[in-house]
Amino acid sequence: MPELPEVETIRRQLAPEVAGKRIVSAEILDERLTRPLPPDPVARGLEGREIEAVERRGKYLLIGLEGEGTLALHLRMTGNVLVRSPDRLGASRLYESSTEPRFLRARFGLDDGTEVLFTDVRRFGTAVLLEGADALDEYLSTRVGIEPLSTDLTPEALGRIAEGRAAPLKSFLLTQTGVAGIGNIYADEALHRAELHPLSPAGSMKHEHLEALVEGIVDALELGLAEGGSSIDDYLDARGERGSMQDEFLVHTREGRPCPRCASARDEREEGVPTIERIVVGGRSTYFCPDCQVKLRKRPRRRKRRRAAPAGSAM
Repeated sequence: MPELPEVETIRRQLAPEVAGKRIVSAEILDERLTRPLPPDPVARGLEGREIEAVERRGKYLLIGLEGEGTLALHLRMTGNVLVRSPDRLGASRLYESSTEPRFLRARFGLDDGTEVLFTDVRRFGTAVLLEGADALDEYLSTRVGIEPLSTDLTPEALGRIAEGRAAPLKSFLLTQTGVAGIGNIYADEALHRAELHPLSPAGSMKHEHLEALVEGIVDALELGLAEGGSSIDDYLDARGERGSMQDEFLVHTREGRPCPRCASARDEREEGVPTIERIVVGGRSTYFCPDCQVKLRKRPRRRKRRRAAPAGSAM
């Protein structure tokens, strides 16, 4: 599933190609994309409007339109947004597999001949047309939380979100209303960097654990951005090219291989070098090192002190 680094990579590539241009045609080829609304009203609501900006919140790609409209795209598991500039239409690398008719879900034509294509193998992606800033804020308020690459993500803020939660850290990180944009891949990578076991209760973290996890989240996401995202399944960037973050994974999909942290501390030829294990947490494959990722214990609840009975009162 495309996560924050993948969506942000697409945003950075798409913005200079489409900002300031007008949508002259909109074809929505799959009625599931705009549910519960039918495709035609959404397509008509896009045609003739200038694209003012391309932004992102969490895993949502936000196409800002004149008149305070926003097309909110969510790629879900296998969605891709591809841009074809007029000077590239005859190029040999035009995403041959991704834009076959059975995968193409929407096509938007711009006034300079540029095309923006939405493809989705599994058809879980969504497109919602929102009118007005209030509608956008209301829509996102129940869907996304703190932006992890902003100054809002601090150990204190993360601690407030995690306080009292018994859910495993892996599940906690996947909850988009807490910290937005983290999915299966970067949750594994962040927890390994923070040296925290994925089954640790979220509410068990002390300040030093919160500091380590904030640093782990930011480091994992920034590396993902630098590598253009992870292409282990269907992800392609807006130019139809694969990312390379999968070559930098510390634990994700590395089951049975030596833990890079433990291996760097001792000779890999020695017996007993820990290897990455795979478990399932909340229905998601989860990779971790059982040796260096510490499993925290649930912190006991503080007992309320009983008030002393007033002097002379009956017992």
